[in-house]
Amino acid sequence: MMESQSQRNSTAIQDLFKRIGEAFSAMFRRKAFLHWYTGEGMEETEFTEAESNMNDLISEYQQYEAASNDDEDEINDDDGYEDDDER
Repeated sequence: MMESQSQRNSTAIQDLFKRIGEAFSAMFRRKAFLHWYTGEGMEETEFTEAESNMNDLISEYQQYEAASNDDEDEINDDDGYEDDDER
């Protein structure tokens, strides 16, 4: 149980990444503040790469969360209890 709780805590960060990603996408579509960064030498492709990396990270966390849930379900099935509260 402790291991699955630890896994759940570490995957909770994906909600923060999702919110940041959504805010970034909304601003990037409008090209808000982009001129400040391109004026300092950044390329637009760096922003699209960063967005892609963020989406990959979120997907990875979702996979870990799904695997953790599957493992927890398997453990609960093995011990005959629905959840730990019934012991």
